[in-house]
Amino acid sequence: MQVWFVGAGPGDPELITVKGQRLVSEADVIIYAGSLVNPALLSLAKQGASIYNSAKMTLPEVIEVMVKAVAEQKKVVRLHTGDPSIYGAIKEQMDALVKHNIAYEVIPGVSSFLATAAALKCEYTLPEVSQTVIVTRLEGRTPVPDKEKLVSLAAHNATMCIFLSVHMMDTVVKELVDGGYSPDTPVAIVQKASWPEQKIFRGTLATIAGTVAAEGIDRTAMIVVGHCLGSDYALSRLYAPEFGHMYRDASCD
Repeated sequence: MQVWFVGAGPGDPELITVKGQRLVSEADVIIYAGSLVNPALLSLAKQGASIYNSAKMTLPEVIEVMVKAVAEQKKVVRLHTGDPSIYGAIKEQMDALVKHNIAYEVIPGVSSFLATAAALKCEYTLPEVSQTVIVTRLEGRTPVPDKEKLVSLAAHNATMCIFLSVHMMDTVVKELVDGGYSPDTPVAIVQKASWPEQKIFRGTLATIAGTVAAEGIDRTAMIVVGHCLGSDYALSRLYAPEFGHMYRDASCD
């Protein structure tokens, strides 16, 4: 194996996996998503490693670097923000490597929607509140299938984590309310989750667009919508004294 797609995590350099950290330190060539990956992770690179910022590159240029490095028997790490499987545009890169008969491996990472939950100190799946987490985005330059538009997904009233959409907050709010969320549904915005400059803003669907506009939040922010952000929920049955399972007998008290 000579090519690894590595999830860099959400921003905090310590939130890359142990395996990902090792691979970065061993790589001869590192291609990183410069607009999103914390550059502090590049300090892991060994002396003499070639480092490329993919924010300035096209897909053919990225593949060209990989193919050339593999031909020279070099180890390549393609460093993506968060977990590369979520809005990472890795499928097209993997398919290109297959065409060149180049094997690769994917190393998962901590996604920003999980770092956002940690920052908010919330649990997305609360009993009797929501048992479903919808990970999605508002339609932009990348189209969204009709059945996956926010106005359709909102009918579930589940916990929703919305990527890449804070710059269109007015539209996000309109679609969510039109789809079925009530205007008093809690909302939180976490900008740059896990970074030193992390910021948290809270409100409801009725107020959050005004907060976003007033604070000038236009990128690198996760939108969380749902009553998981509230204080009303049922306790987990898993730890209830009267609930028995294969590891614990139910209490008779």
